[in-house]
Amino acid sequence: MCKILITGSDGFIGSHLTEEMVKLGYEVKAFVYYNSFNQWGWLDTLPKEVMRHIEVFQGDIRDPHGVKEAMKGCNAVFHLAALIAIPFSYHSPDAYVETNMKGTLNVLQAARELGVGRVLVTSTSEVYGTAQYVPIDEKHPYQGQSPYSATKIGADRLAEAFYRSFNLPVTIVRPFNTYGPRQSARAVIPTIIIQLLSGKKEIRLGSLIPTRDFNYVKDTVNGFIVLYKSEKAIGQEINIATQNEVSIGQLAEELIAQINPCATIVCDEQRLRPEKSEVNRLLGSNKKIKELTGWSPKYSFKEGLEETIKFIRDNLDKYKTDIYNI
Repeated sequence: MCKILITGSDGFIGSHLTEEMVKLGYEVKAFVYYNSFNQWGWLDTLPKEVMRHIEVFQGDIRDPHGVKEAMKGCNAVFHLAALIAIPFSYHSPDAYVETNMKGTLNVLQAARELGVGRVLVTSTSEVYGTAQYVPIDEKHPYQGQSPYSATKIGADRLAEAFYRSFNLPVTIVRPFNTYGPRQSARAVIPTIIIQLLSGKKEIRLGSLIPTRDFNYVKDTVNGFIVLYKSEKAIGQEINIATQNEVSIGQLAEELIAQINPCATIVCDEQRLRPEKSEVNRLLGSNKKIKELTGWSPKYSFKEGLEETIKFIRDNLDKYKTDIYNI
């Protein structure tokens, strides 16, 4: 088994991917964001028998020297480190350019200089903006409807450029809306569950009209792994999608029915995106990943929600329940 570097391994998807790669027998180096508290994000919650197989490297994805140092001796890199919250990107776009674009450039350049055998760059369905047709395939036009999505478009195109210019073995992995245990409260599914579990009778949300294609996190992780194993995925950008859509209103009603049927939904204006920034419809095509790898989602939406509710119920003390998390 080769040695794998996973950037953003302290985060939501990254921690699940790190845990799964260890279970599969890979030697994993986990790149976590340096902080003086010596906190490793969600890695701090993993079992000790998993953690003893992980080499933790503390650094900053914006710094090319640390990125290159972390990548030494690695045969492949899964690049997941990013700033992802859309509302935060409205007032702090510079941080997104430095982290998402410059950070991706640092990963690509280090991988090129060190001769790394595989590079998987994490994209997002937000690069497509509101669907111009459905299901959204990889040929769909890009539309930067937030500073966040604009920087992810830029990062993807840098990855493509390094493949075309330098033959770097890059795959652009594009998950649609991932959810599950360990997701932060800034995402819609946790924010609804947290409000319900904390006893609120009025669930505060933004627009209920937008639709999303929700991937359970273990299915997303499996998508990364099968794409890593596929030589046919090199030089490609590939959706991970269920090819099913659920509106935010439908999602809220389902969670209310499961947790507290007496709760009602209230529109909170601070949670509304600017009109031209709201992505109203996301429904992804999974035809390409199925053809390349045979991947298909293993978890139903109901099963995924049940697992997510259970995790948040067991870890409610880790979430700030009385504020709007952006």
